[in-house]
Amino acid sequence: MNSLYPLKFNSIFKDKIWGGQKINSVMEMDFKGLPNCGEAWILSGVDEEQSVVSNGFLAENELNELVEVYMGDLVGEKNFDRFGNQFPILVKIIDANDWLSIQVHPDDKLAAKRGLGMGKTEMWYILDADKNSELISGFSKKITKEEYLTLLNNKTLTTVLNHEQVKKGDAFYMPAGRVHALGPGILLAEIQQTSDTTYRIYDYDRIDVAGNLRELHTEEALDAIDFEMYPDYKTRYNSEKNKTNNLVKSEYFTAHILELDVPLSKDYSALDSFVIYVCVEGNYGLIYDGGSLKVKKGETVLIPATSEEVKIIPVPETKLLEVFIA
Repeated sequence: MNSLYPLKFNSIFKDKIWGGQKINSVMEMDFKGLPNCGEAWILSGVDEEQSVVSNGFLAENELNELVEVYMGDLVGEKNFDRFGNQFPILVKIIDANDWLSIQVHPDDKLAAKRGLGMGKTEMWYILDADKNSELISGFSKKITKEEYLTLLNNKTLTTVLNHEQVKKGDAFYMPAGRVHALGPGILLAEIQQTSDTTYRIYDYDRIDVAGNLRELHTEEALDAIDFEMYPDYKTRYNSEKNKTNNLVKSEYFTAHILELDVPLSKDYSALDSFVIYVCVEGNYGLIYDGGSLKVKKGETVLIPATSEEVKIIPVPETKLLEVFIA
């Protein structure tokens, strides 16, 4: 069997009722004739929406096929034991040109109970934001399930939701159960568990292309929602140039931000996991045992668990998210 190497993938582009043009204009990704692009799935193990390799001898293979063949060599022994043949992380670029629906995702326990596979905990890293752009994360006060239903029925739910003004570089951790929504003018990278389960709570009475109100999931969402209020919804982090800066550390994924203008070597010999690089600014060269790779903004690289060391060479500067499961 040929040796594994850092893998690049073809993006999967999706037009949405709320999508815009920033995935092309800011991220320089061609979404191939769609009227807009709300989401670019840049690394996916979702069964019907799998990423396909674009480089090297494994080109044209789907991601989960490679997990099945290479197992722990690709994802790490602990990850393979835990997740089996499904790649456990889904990475997207999302462009909100209008408000997304107010929504929530189930946790692992509820998802398993309902036969939905994994839950959906995620994080957002803001790539671009128009002036005064905002998003919703959680509640501005603790409420009961009964109060929630009254507000929902009266179409006044937004009065108890926490609104956050955002700017480029902001980060938000979104544990399963947290009610959330993206507002217009926001472009972000989303790191999440491999799940496509979303419970739509409220959609501003929007009409779809067929002239119908979009489906809501009022009953399904009730058992998923965390009705608590939290003191701070934004993720605080240090951003030191040419260092590995921690964004999020959870049981579902660890995410770092690297902003580089000089080469940086990374030693993964003690890490029993794949590593994902999401290039969010600039370009870089990746040198690894056996070869090298050119990577540009918007591209994602999956580094196999067997890779012990790589070197990132910014051209001339780059910023990337580094993601793995510790």
